[in-house]
Amino acid sequence: MIQPRPSPLLHVSWLKKLLVGDNSCEWATWFRAHYVGYKKEPFNLTTWKVEHTALVNRKRKDLESEGQPVRIEAQNKFTLSGRVATLIGQPDLITASDGKGIIIDIKTGYPCDADIAQVMIYMWAIPLALPFYKSIQFDGLVVYHDQEIPIPHSEIKGSFPSRLVELIQRVAAESPAIKVPSSAECRFCDLTKDSCPDRIEYIGNGTSDPTTLF
Repeated sequence: MIQPRPSPLLHVSWLKKLLVGDNSCEWATWFRAHYVGYKKEPFNLTTWKVEHTALVNRKRKDLESEGQPVRIEAQNKFTLSGRVATLIGQPDLITASDGKGIIIDIKTGYPCDADIAQVMIYMWAIPLALPFYKSIQFDGLVVYHDQEIPIPHSEIKGSFPSRLVELIQRVAAESPAIKVPSSAECRFCDLTKDSCPDRIEYIGNGTSDPTTLF
């Protein structure tokens, strides 16, 4: 049964594609932030989980062989409570010592800007959310099968924090955020038509219903 949350709750992974413009439908994240108990589209994640776990363990062992202290997955879970919403997340690996650290996220797909944005959110949020990292200056690292993308600490300076906060404020607002249903986004969205009647069911070849073309 769909029920409203006591207050808006946002997961970092819900924000990353909106932040870089890969997704446009802020309403889907607004709905997740404000409600629980909704039906979800079925996605089989078993294969992804197996591959992801193997990559996480490989990178962890590499770091440990270099003598670096490593915290893994659930040890990195954080909750950052703000005035309008609570932000939660869990980067895959964190290593820190002597005032500096690296936040690492492991990806099984192809490199994309949204993955970098996700780690940048972690870099911004974790020193604010976890007291023992308050004085740590974090760089970031996105790790793929055959490529690693470093993210210097300087990337989260400038306009990044304000752009992130603006997005959080929009999707945490009492009034619904903008709804932009499209075949490209709806096919990867876990909200069913029960929650979003405007959902476009994906068939393929660039359209949800080829009979509407002619």
